Amino acid sequence: MNVLIVGGGGREHALAWKLLQSSNVEQVFCVPGNGGTALLPNCQNLPATEEDFASIANYAQEKAVSFVVVGPELPLTQGIRDALQRDNIPVFGPTQTATQIEASKWWAKSLMQEVGISTANGETFTDAAPAKAYISQQGTPIVVKADGLAAGKGVTVAETVEDAHHAIDALFAANTPQVVVEQCLTGQEVSVIAVTDGIAVRPLLPAQDYKRIGEGDTGGNTGGMGAYAPAPLMSSQLLKQVTDTILQPTINALRERGIDYQGVLYAGLMITPEGEPKVLEFNCRFGDPETQVILPLLETPLEEVITACLDKRLESLPPLQWLQKKALCVVATSAGYPGSYEKGKAIAGINQVKDALVFHAGTRLDAEQNLLTSGGRVLGATGLGDDFDQAADQAYSAIAQIHFSGCYYRSDIGYHVRYQS
Repeated sequence: MNVLIVGGGGREHALAWKLLQSSNVEQVFCVPGNGGTALLPNCQNLPATEEDFASIANYAQEKAVSFVVVGPELPLTQGIRDALQRDNIPVFGPTQTATQIEASKWWAKSLMQEVGISTANGETFTDAAPAKAYISQQGTPIVVKADGLAAGKGVTVAETVEDAHHAIDALFAANTPQVVVEQCLTGQEVSVIAVTDGIAVRPLLPAQDYKRIGEGDTGGNTGGMGAYAPAPLMSSQLLKQVTDTILQPTINALRERGIDYQGVLYAGLMITPEGEPKVLEFNCRFGDPETQVILPLLETPLEEVITACLDKRLESLPPLQWLQKKALCVVATSAGYPGSYEKGKAIAGINQVKDALVFHAGTRLDAEQNLLTSGGRVLGATGLGDDFDQAADQAYSAIAQIHFSGCYYRSDIGYHVRYQS
């Protein structure tokens, strides 16, 4: 079979790489892809944007693809599944209506409150004055969020009322139509990414990622500076509890609303000091960089998992098989990220990496087939090991061999679990 992947980041490179491991997958096409997918055997980049649904539909028909996998949230929230299904093209991803679970934090919170899923208390505002009054009344620490999509960067955990008010002003100055203000939960964060056919739900390995740009979890939020899996914080018993009390009830509630939620349901959770899982947010797609540590551990062919979801037979799929290993990913970024950064820097050394996986994100090939930077998050190096120390050593050894002007990465990814596993 042939498969088409929409997106051009590290998540999409990992998806292409994993799908091509299956004997049933002959060719993968990426729109638009990146330098890494361009160099991947049996993978071809196609010239179009993620939002060009007409071209994507034409490619899917021309290349006779069995299904389309959508990586980023933006085309999903713009209705790519609805658009392609009008041409009878199977899409692994939820409908536009279903993507409100990520596109509107307040919509998701209202759903959770209706179902009785544990989450932070909060309110929504369309004007700054009442939001600030609510903050002053509630006190700090407090969380301020953009209601809509923000590429993982629209959240401020404010330690003072002044900081919270500043976050409100900044969001409304950026023409954010609605903000959510909610209580600040304490504990450890963990990502539980699951696949669903709209009826059954099957969690993948839990992962933990690092959002802050600076070491020691300092500085501004990013799309993710690294991750590891499986997260020891999430025991098998706790994962079953999350599945039974959060994931499955959410899918049931959506189905009761007449919403066919098929694809990925990503629950960002806070595990409180008492061990209770609370939902911080839902996403409607694979996480990035979590995908870069989860998929290398998956032994079950990914195309079998996806087709089971597309065919509404996930319940009958045998239990997923996993490598008994640990995985850790370190992300290298361009200088200045998550602020402004330069592009077009030559990348060297990737071919010297032998003992780790390198997933490209913000890279491209020029006319002479030279590899250049083209984004804020440039690439990720994933190491596998019998413990997290081994996995981290592999990832950091790989990233040290890769060079481009302004290359930056955190040296403390996995500090929660290293030297303890």
